[in-house]
Amino acid sequence: MTVRAGKAESRSRGGTAPTVTDPARIRNVVLVGPSGAGKTTLVEALLAHTGTIPRAGSITEGTTVGDHDPAAVRQQRSVALSVAPLMVPGPDGDTKINLVDTPGYGDFVGELRAGLRAADGALFVVPASAGREGDIDPATVTQWEECAAVGMPRAVVIARCDHPRADLEATITACQSAFGAGVAPLYLPLRKDDSLTGLYGLISQTPEGEAPPDADDARAALLEGIIEQSEDESLMERYLGGEEIDTATLIDDLETAVARGAFHPVVPVCASSDVGLDALLEVLVGGFPSPVEHARPAVSGIDGAARPPLSTDPDGPLAAEVVRTSADAYVGRVSLVRVFSGTLRPETSVHVSGHAPTPEGHTDNGADGGHDSDERIAHVYVPLGAQLREVDFLVAGDIGALTKLGSAETGDTISATSDPLLLSCWELPDPLLPVAVVARSRADEDALGRALARIVAADPTLRLERNAETHQTVLWCMGEAHADVVLSRLRAGGAEVDTEPVRVPLRATIRSAARVTGRHVKQSGGHGQYAVCHIEFTPLPRGSGFEFESKVVGGAVPTQFIPSVEKGVRAQLERGLTEDHHPVVDVKATLVDGKAHSVDSSDAAFQTAGALALREAGQACGTVLLEPLDEVAVRIPDEHLGAVLGDLSGRRGRVLGTDVGGAGRTVVRAEVPCTELLRYAVDLRAMTSGTASFTRRRARYEVAPS
Repeated sequence: MTVRAGKAESRSRGGTAPTVTDPARIRNVVLVGPSGAGKTTLVEALLAHTGTIPRAGSITEGTTVGDHDPAAVRQQRSVALSVAPLMVPGPDGDTKINLVDTPGYGDFVGELRAGLRAADGALFVVPASAGREGDIDPATVTQWEECAAVGMPRAVVIARCDHPRADLEATITACQSAFGAGVAPLYLPLRKDDSLTGLYGLISQTPEGEAPPDADDARAALLEGIIEQSEDESLMERYLGGEEIDTATLIDDLETAVARGAFHPVVPVCASSDVGLDALLEVLVGGFPSPVEHARPAVSGIDGAARPPLSTDPDGPLAAEVVRTSADAYVGRVSLVRVFSGTLRPETSVHVSGHAPTPEGHTDNGADGGHDSDERIAHVYVPLGAQLREVDFLVAGDIGALTKLGSAETGDTISATSDPLLLSCWELPDPLLPVAVVARSRADEDALGRALARIVAADPTLRLERNAETHQTVLWCMGEAHADVVLSRLRAGGAEVDTEPVRVPLRATIRSAARVTGRHVKQSGGHGQYAVCHIEFTPLPRGSGFEFESKVVGGAVPTQFIPSVEKGVRAQLERGLTEDHHPVVDVKATLVDGKAHSVDSSDAAFQTAGALALREAGQACGTVLLEPLDEVAVRIPDEHLGAVLGDLSGRRGRVLGTDVGGAGRTVVRAEVPCTELLRYAVDLRAMTSGTASFTRRRARYEVAPS
């Protein structure tokens, strides 16, 4: 790349959708950063700067590139990712950059993960006021660590440089402190009357005669960082010996280091004045890897058989993935897809494969999954904000959109009907905030069912649970903002819904042992009913469930009716012994004696007698309620450890131990009553500034406090 500063001329590409035939000429870049950092503003400025849209803030007729979800408009923040492609001319041909704008709020981590899946490099957008305000957003640091874990190439943009509280030097220092080694500015700001007028290139040392006071120190640190990552081991020795390393060598080594995720350039940008936009485009084109250079997901056949690794070959087997699903009022379902191999063309038939569900009822990426179907693609589009612009094809490495794929859900694989494939699913955290929804009227129940099916298929971070015990429909969301958006989408889909408190299923058990008699004798003329059984009921240790044993001797209860007694007891266990009908668990029933009639005894009579015996035991022994406990694992930065431990104690939690959770992090394992975890996802985020995460799994039931 040619590293230079200054404002470029606007490059007009007209209104046509940009397409390329060579995957090496594509850059897929996801924008990551906190809400309000200026990601969407930066995307629009780049689109206007390259002539893709007439001016920043509009595509046509005043339509913005940002999120068009009604909930996003109401909350004044993006809640879904959007894709904006632009073309950058170069001496070797045009390069297409797909900018994937993601929400900055933590609740919408599913959109962020989808963006990471679709992209080959990440651009972290940090507001220029962050340094003066004290620190980089902790959630952004967590996202940086997540990208580092998978080797995602990264660069940093200092945005909103015209903000009244902007402090570029302090923000660059904060980025270096928060993101760690390898973060260094490529440019320093040039100012006039406290306004950003341009950038000074530290490698090219241009513009000549305008070097800022600290340029020499910054350049020395930059060159040392680049040379440390060079594959030429003699370069450092030559540099330390006083040799002037030529600019072309430095740029080549810089590009290599950025592409493999070892070096992270920092570029200041002022979207309102176009300062830094050219420099940023050069970093994206020259430094970020093409889809050919970036790793691809593993692939298998739909039967689970392993397949050779994919190559980003337009002539290879078709393998594309649905990274996001949305609904358009005019065209219906819209599937945003990343093509990993082959070429996607209109007027062709494709196979849509979904992942099989887990025992919990959902796949790793949240889709209902387990489906396979053939569908026909009518048109292929390139998205630009809310617009869909038709194209003739999408080659391997590109991002586009398909419409009206009725069975396609987020996370599904699109492949050729002659060679169906399944891409490995991408990991998402479990949704941990339950919200119980109920149709406002019976007329809304059908609309609610349709809207739920559509939204759950589109959102991989949303899980639907229909609880048979509490008779509630529960949506498991990522947080309050996510829940608010989901409810807004349900209502926009024509379903009038209300929320109600989530009820936690409880259990009951007997307090002590007792021997009781279940007697069912009726005679009302004709064939009667006769069954008597003597049963000893004994409480069992927690988690034992139900045990049944027969000690009948002498045929007091005929052998064929002993299973009937057990069936009757089991049925009553499910119905419960209290007014709230909580199921009864951890009980042993021992049938010790009974009576039968040669004519009037029957299967139904002994079932009834067994149920009556359990009800008698409940009155004789008394019952106690049991509440469910979950084992939670909370991964937190060490500075929040004390607050989290104190909070768990206040939730009646029992800490089981702690483990090292990585650099500066601790994993706390504890058992906590489920009733105390209903809003834990929200409270933990507030307590740790969004830097903590937790998982939960059912442990057992214990006696509930009175």
